[in-house]
Amino acid sequence: MRQTFDIKGGPQDGRAHLPLVREQLSAQGLDGLYVPHDDEYQNEYLPDANERLAWVSGFTGSFGSAFVFTDRAVIFADGRYTLQVADQTDPDLWEVQAVPEPGPFGWLKSQDMTGKRIGYDPKLMSPNDVAAMGTAAKAAGAELVSVANNPIDLAWADRPDQPAALVVPHEVKFAGVAHDEKRVQIGHDLKAEKLDAAVITSPASIAWAFNIRGGDVSCTPLPLGRAILFADGSADLFLDEVKVSNALRQHLGNSVTLRPLADLEKGLSDLKGKTVSVDPDVASAWFFDQLEQAGATPVRQRDPVALPKACKNDAELAGSAAAHLRDGVALTRFLHWLDTDAQSGEITEIDAAIKLEEFRENLGGLNDLSFPTISGAGPNGALPHYRVSTASNRKLERGSLYLVDSGGQYLDGTTDVTRTVPIGDPSADMRRHYTLVLKGHISLAMVRFPKGTTGTHLDILARHALWQAGLDYQHGTGHGVGVYLGVHEGPQRIAKAWNSVPLETGMIVSNEPG
Repeated sequence: MRQTFDIKGGPQDGRAHLPLVREQLSAQGLDGLYVPHDDEYQNEYLPDANERLAWVSGFTGSFGSAFVFTDRAVIFADGRYTLQVADQTDPDLWEVQAVPEPGPFGWLKSQDMTGKRIGYDPKLMSPNDVAAMGTAAKAAGAELVSVANNPIDLAWADRPDQPAALVVPHEVKFAGVAHDEKRVQIGHDLKAEKLDAAVITSPASIAWAFNIRGGDVSCTPLPLGRAILFADGSADLFLDEVKVSNALRQHLGNSVTLRPLADLEKGLSDLKGKTVSVDPDVASAWFFDQLEQAGATPVRQRDPVALPKACKNDAELAGSAAAHLRDGVALTRFLHWLDTDAQSGEITEIDAAIKLEEFRENLGGLNDLSFPTISGAGPNGALPHYRVSTASNRKLERGSLYLVDSGGQYLDGTTDVTRTVPIGDPSADMRRHYTLVLKGHISLAMVRFPKGTTGTHLDILARHALWQAGLDYQHGTGHGVGVYLGVHEGPQRIAKAWNSVPLETGMIVSNEPG
């Protein structure tokens, strides 16, 4: 089994751990601490050692944040997690606030925090978020304090070790282009921008630029590390030494200098006098602080790997198509199983998720799921990013709809497929709504559009039929998909919210209205 249905966390964690964090706040002369869900790598999925918000609060959702003060604690979660955050936190210890309004910084701005010192970990926050929180803290009368030693890390005595999976070469037959060629092209791009180097903080970008993969994060074959790409095509790659093998050294060759991750601060200081690009959307404020202290000139620009990674080459497109075809066989067998065995009304969401995973495993070549299977029966199917647990597990009852959103990780591609299936005879409203969503899916799938068109321009095609019926959905319509990388990949996306990145040849984008 590649997934578990026993969700960790709960109110007991907050009861046990909150006092320990408060002790550390007092020891550092702090009145409060901001706790984002994000970790140092800004990944969608976090290793257990970096689940700081879950450890201090008991809330295990994938999106949220908190303020921990010496005399109160406030946690923020969006509508996906309204029930979960209430269930997993102790109401006597935690105040629950909804996101997006007012959000953590809007809430802070509205409070009287005169004279209070609020800490933040610059390794966990983007520079834009630090600036926004600084403005809010000033309005509240508080002082924002950068902490070198995170109070949660100091309080977490039994914190798991950081993941240490071997980093392995990703064969060029899957990658399509040798890693040296990729970096030479990126170097040309840096020169054209009059940049000496780029600091790459995204593990997905590192995996693509060096044709490597790892096993540090569940559901995504990422190696947790950092890199500096130079304008001449050479690079410094920072990895924990336990992850490095002779095979990796041979794969990388002489143009890549392997350095211990502990040398990262020294590597940044070596950029003194150089003009260096850093992406403020994926790099933490700590990188900007270090570069400025070193005497380098950080330039805020999009990760130079992001767009080349998004525009797949011929080998990546062929591999993705093959992976989806293979994965489609498993899904077809699963849909047949739903039409036969699951029509009894006795099959549960967990039963269905396990059966689909079995079909994928039986085909061979599955390295992981691309995300925990969203297996939602009846009302659970309407919850965005619902995750079934033993506590929430429902039967697939006759007369209801069942939604399954799932995918796999294969060496040649990453899959993400959503299907909605009637159990028994669907009602007239179910048929009508299904048809409206299908119209939107077909409209988006069939569109031809001119160069320069963004996903935001196309989003209306998926919603038009629903809007004419007075209906809509609150999530995005589509996202980029990696090739044996992240199932959610940017910079492109299809959604109401403005996205300035045009859709280009080679991009893979999901089509998920409704």
